[in-house]
Amino acid sequence: MSKIQSPKGVSEYFPPRSQNFEFVRNCMMIAAKNAGYSMMELPVFEDTELFVRGVGESTDVVSKEMYTFEDRGGRSITLRPEGTAGVMRSVIEHNLDKGQLPVKVWYSGPFFRAERPQAGRYRQFYQVGIEAIGADDPEIDAEVIAVAYRAFKAIGLTNFRLDLTSLGDADSRARHRVDLVAFIKTLALDDATLERAAINPLRLFDDKREEVRQMMSAAPLLIDYLNLASATHFEKVQSLLRAFDIPFTVNPRMVRGLDYYTGTTFEFVHEGLGAQSGIGGGGRYDGLMADLGGANLSGIGFGLGIDRVLLAAEAEGLLSDESPRDTLDVFLIAMDQSTKEAVALLANSLRNIGVSADMAYGDRALKGAMKAADKSGARFSVVIGEDEMSSGAVKLKNMDSGESVSITLSDLNAWKGVLLH
Repeated sequence: MSKIQSPKGVSEYFPPRSQNFEFVRNCMMIAAKNAGYSMMELPVFEDTELFVRGVGESTDVVSKEMYTFEDRGGRSITLRPEGTAGVMRSVIEHNLDKGQLPVKVWYSGPFFRAERPQAGRYRQFYQVGIEAIGADDPEIDAEVIAVAYRAFKAIGLTNFRLDLTSLGDADSRARHRVDLVAFIKTLALDDATLERAAINPLRLFDDKREEVRQMMSAAPLLIDYLNLASATHFEKVQSLLRAFDIPFTVNPRMVRGLDYYTGTTFEFVHEGLGAQSGIGGGGRYDGLMADLGGANLSGIGFGLGIDRVLLAAEAEGLLSDESPRDTLDVFLIAMDQSTKEAVALLANSLRNIGVSADMAYGDRALKGAMKAADKSGARFSVVIGEDEMSSGAVKLKNMDSGESVSITLSDLNAWKGVLLH
């Protein structure tokens, strides 16, 4: 009988690499928590209409990449391709916008897009995202960007850059659209591209075909059409980033892959990842909440790709299979079968008081058990045989220094004092 394998294009993590995945994700989550963002857990599938209305019909995400199916009740359901629309739906549904503003939340989990699998591009991928809803201050724009930057720095990344632009407000975009549409009419484009441009002409700046990129090289840029309010907001964001000591490059041709972006828009790009170089990005989405049936509140957020950030960290040589991991406090070894039950009871008691403990299982000889202790990454190990059971005392060995400390077998407070010091 043949083995069943995971579906094509799924990013999957298992020990020991899963520990590095967890480290990367935790750095992102900690950066969000430290800035006052609260956790939100979202469903992995939603009504398809949410993404059609929220993400935009002209996007590749909606037109080509969504996993959409009909459930048993005949409803059209889609596996979530991104996080912001779901957050906005939840904020509206549960009236979070009626409380203290801004609403600041973070989320994490798997997302799904039917793409051609390649390095850094998966059909199931993982993100950590944050959203700040209900304030249009440039200070919160800078805060959101700084959370992502701080997360990347905590991981140790250095070989990345921040691209920044502004997509302006409705007035700025309307004035730019008139000239951009007129310019596009002069181009020799195929019908499918013209159809796409009719829905959102900015999408052509994001076209990957070289011939289209060349044609668009002379196109009018939105950043040159910013009105005073949009230009002032964008200048303030740049000033704050400089004050935060966060380097950036203004990239007026940058267009994110989702239609809801307005105003401040950004992307982090890593130089070591080849074609799939984006490791995270986001921006402001004024008007999205109103489009989804809620109040007309402003918002800004980001999505950081855990998969790609992990690849970036590995490309920089920051992570290995042995680190970083949550350090085990102690590894327990029974000398023989007669003491094995007592060791299992001790391990359970230590875990009950907050000590992380593991033990050697099976019928391993002492040498094999010590190898298991080394591989566990535990800070201490202890061998317990009949002599130790009789005397009621054991020796905790520091796995780094090799030094040992005597401790009473039954004194859990003493164990806690040494192991959690």
